[in-house]
Amino acid sequence: MSEHDAPLTGRIALVAGATRGAGRAIAVQLGAAGATVYVTGRTTREKVSEVGRPGETIEETAELVTAAGGTGIAVPTDHLERDRVRALVERIDRDHGRLDILVNDVWGGEHLVGEVIEEKPRMWEYDLDKGMRMLELGVRSHIITSSLALPLLVRNPGGLVVEVTDGTAESNRRYRENFYYDLTKNAPIRMAFCLAEDLKDFDGTAVSLTPGFLRSEQMLDGLGVTEDTWRDAVEKVPEFAIAESPVLVGRAVAALAAGPGKRRWSGRSLSSGQLAKEYGFTDADGSRPDAWLYFKEVVWGDKDAPVDDYR
Repeated sequence: MSEHDAPLTGRIALVAGATRGAGRAIAVQLGAAGATVYVTGRTTREKVSEVGRPGETIEETAELVTAAGGTGIAVPTDHLERDRVRALVERIDRDHGRLDILVNDVWGGEHLVGEVIEEKPRMWEYDLDKGMRMLELGVRSHIITSSLALPLLVRNPGGLVVEVTDGTAESNRRYRENFYYDLTKNAPIRMAFCLAEDLKDFDGTAVSLTPGFLRSEQMLDGLGVTEDTWRDAVEKVPEFAIAESPVLVGRAVAALAAGPGKRRWSGRSLSSGQLAKEYGFTDADGSRPDAWLYFKEVVWGDKDAPVDDYR
């Protein structure tokens, strides 16, 4: 494999929260570009996290990274436990002495969101413990990971930090169904903005990145379809017609990491569809869905246009 085929050869990445969905796809696509990728999460072949999905494990993610052409290394890690995260970073330092890419994709709060989406409870109507757990899983975990990993990342110039969230800065101006969920999904956008300032002196880049309507394993199961039959769910959820596979956001991170001039994006809120147009990559099926533009113009706007115009 040539350097052109594997532009991230020699680069060391940490994808925090790589058990499934966007995190897994990001890890695999970084591996396809030649990177060594440390993949973390709480579900292993021996232990299942509170998400309750034994079917996807970090060991499997690491194997997929290696099969794609990179080197996948699974390290079971709860990113709310500082000592575990510190030990993870120390291991990366011992093994390689550098960290080039940090992807904060830790979440695992899907089991808390169903009531929020369906019932849209007011802040004081929603269980306080569940709300605080959302913030722990999607905000505090990211802060702990960045605080402990960035000293290694800034040791060499040109590092990249990706804060994965749900929604762009523009789309998230709309209320996100619930006080706690809104805070959880807006915080990474501001985190990237702040980290961009802190990384300036190290030629580093920090961005927030969102997939569109993601066909994650959990979403497909919830709709009773598979990746091969996902279009059967469109009758039930019309907006699912713009859905994208996790591959698209994975390729977005790989393109950012390998592409020249990534500093121009620093501090900004980006989407997989936006970067697909910019860098010329596609989803696994060859399409180029731009879900957030579709939602803005058609679902929330008054434009009458077929979904194919946004694929």
